[in-house]
Amino acid sequence: MEALARVVPQKIVAEVLKECDAAERRTRKLPAAFVVLLCVAMNLYTNDCISHVFFRLVGRLRWLLSDPTRIGVSKGALCQARYRLGARPLVALFKRVCKNKPLAEAESNPEAFLFGLRLMALDGTVIDLPDTPENVRVFGKRNSPRGTSAWPQARVLAISECSTHAVVEAGVWPHDFDERSAGMRLLRGVGEGILLLWDRGFHSFEMVRGALARGSELLGRLPRTVEPGKPLAALADGTQLVWLRPSEYGRSKRGERLLMRLIRYTLEDPNRPGHRVEHRLITSLLDPERAGAEELVAAYHSRWEFELAVDEIKNHQRRPSRPLRSEKPVGVVQEIYALLIAHYVLRAVMVEAAREADLPPSRLSFTGTLRLVREMIPEAQRTARADHPRLYRQLLRDVAARPLAPRANRSNPRVVKRKMSKFGVKNPSHRDWPQPTKPFREAVVLLN
Repeated sequence: MEALARVVPQKIVAEVLKECDAAERRTRKLPAAFVVLLCVAMNLYTNDCISHVFFRLVGRLRWLLSDPTRIGVSKGALCQARYRLGARPLVALFKRVCKNKPLAEAESNPEAFLFGLRLMALDGTVIDLPDTPENVRVFGKRNSPRGTSAWPQARVLAISECSTHAVVEAGVWPHDFDERSAGMRLLRGVGEGILLLWDRGFHSFEMVRGALARGSELLGRLPRTVEPGKPLAALADGTQLVWLRPSEYGRSKRGERLLMRLIRYTLEDPNRPGHRVEHRLITSLLDPERAGAEELVAAYHSRWEFELAVDEIKNHQRRPSRPLRSEKPVGVVQEIYALLIAHYVLRAVMVEAAREADLPPSRLSFTGTLRLVREMIPEAQRTARADHPRLYRQLLRDVAARPLAPRANRSNPRVVKRKMSKFGVKNPSHRDWPQPTKPFREAVVLLN
């Protein structure tokens, strides 16, 4: 897997396994380094069972062996190898490979930067998990007026690069974990030279102070319930300087405050969501000559690129509306981080292909790249290792061969098309459903 080896070198995998004390102490048919590769590959072939993924990786190497049966491994052995490895090596590998490593370069991808700052977005999503007692106990189910959710859910928060969709920081929590608290923890992934975008659900005085403490600039939306103080000054572009204070009265009384720039705007197009509704943004970029108000408003809408990254991961890289594979919490964490690593690998391939074709990464197809990588793996197995760089260069040319058209100026309603089921809701009593006591043929009684 040339593409994977370029982003996830074997040397780093070996170092991570040593750091996590996960390297095998005896010779195994499934060594830990291969199981790491298998976990990532499972999230490239998400429609296949684990034994079929294993076959895709090594099946075409059987002709090299004097005894082809030696390559066979049972599904149970593969599952045991996954849980023997655990989640820590995949978490550590994500931090070594992806954390704080955005893919865009200013020379080849200028749209990834604004005012000399790299555009990054913070947001979250939930992922359905298999309905097992262990997953329900650790991650929980979401409650609603119609009852609990069909599946237990894990909450995943991440920071991604807006231009390339590369996820460079992430965390996994139970579904009901507070998003703001999780967002505070993810601020460890930002620093100088970044313009961090977030939605109004993440706004808090602590979030703003935490981002500034790490040297990052910020651009976020204010909730309706938050009223900044009286304007201190009106700037030349119509924006205002305001004091942002904590919600606790005592802290505000003691004088805790942060100087922010307030941008108020609305939309005049009647066919756009938010028409004639007042929107309020705050930013730490106080100088209107450096950062114009209209540019900041347009930049804030780059936050929706995170939604496209989530769509790639949940609906294209994986099968839509299907839970993960893992029936135990440790496997869930392992699988989610392997999923993010696989997505990062695909995005790295797309960025390199876009750079060679002199195109922005947004003009390349994610699903097309995923299909080409899937097809390239068996081809590489039939090819000498010395020819793998040539195959990889051809992969890059194929990825960039059919660029997408520029994005259309359009919007879609936020609606779903899903029919209510006539069946009852599944509950724990259905888990141990009574089983037949006789074979079907013996249970048949003919009536006169």
